[in-house]
Amino acid sequence: MGLVKRNPFGHILLLKKWLIRFFGLISHRRYRGFNQLIIEGSDIIRNLPETGVLFVSNHQTYFADVAAMLHVFNAALHGRKDSIKGVLRYLKSPKLNIYFVAAKETMRKGLLPRIFAYAGAITVQRTWREAGKEIQRPVNPSDTEQIGTALKDGWVITFPQGTTKPFKPIRKGTAHIIKNYKPIVVPIVIDGFRRSFNKKGLLVKKRGILQSMVIKQPLDIDYENDSIDEIVEKISYAIEQHPSFMQLIPEEILKQEEELNKKRDFWAEY
Repeated sequence: MGLVKRNPFGHILLLKKWLIRFFGLISHRRYRGFNQLIIEGSDIIRNLPETGVLFVSNHQTYFADVAAMLHVFNAALHGRKDSIKGVLRYLKSPKLNIYFVAAKETMRKGLLPRIFAYAGAITVQRTWREAGKEIQRPVNPSDTEQIGTALKDGWVITFPQGTTKPFKPIRKGTAHIIKNYKPIVVPIVIDGFRRSFNKKGLLVKKRGILQSMVIKQPLDIDYENDSIDEIVEKISYAIEQHPSFMQLIPEEILKQEEELNKKRDFWAEY
């Protein structure tokens, strides 16, 4: 047995711990300082098993969403209810077997994303989009196996729409992973991050924003009998990204979002 403890992906756990501590400390005020994070349901986190948990969530920025979840999860595991107070206490011994699924091209753009990747990214190759353009390519089996390995070792966070754009369809790959590995599936609904941060989630765009994170009860899934489409439907309702939820949002806000998305797509090509 080696003297240096590593996770199944070969990452040194001591180094990962210090990375989580460092980025946790410098990011804390983004959620409890000049912006505030309202949390609901964090007591659910404390009742989950050590491994085999898949968190599914809507997506608003590349990195700020995940960072907030790491704060909330670790605070909850250290006895905080719907709060991330006491950051020094819960970052002293953070949970090291939390992973998040991210696109390879995103995690390779610059030094900072590469460092974030060491803190827990499972990088996968997108099958539908690359470099801002629509593509079609088969799923890489090794990507699915990596997620399976992470579930066996701990918890995995995934954003099943595969994009920060709201109300996009749930990717069926997530449903296949659920069928194959049978994890406990915990839905999370976030809001306010898109208004607080830029698209990457690295820069603060606006202060004084109320962000929210609602952690819901695990989904009731029949792994043997539920079809892929049925699982997709359950996820879309649970993370409030089913098309029916669009009726609850004022038309003017949807138009503004659509315009912003067009601009993002335009500049992504340059």
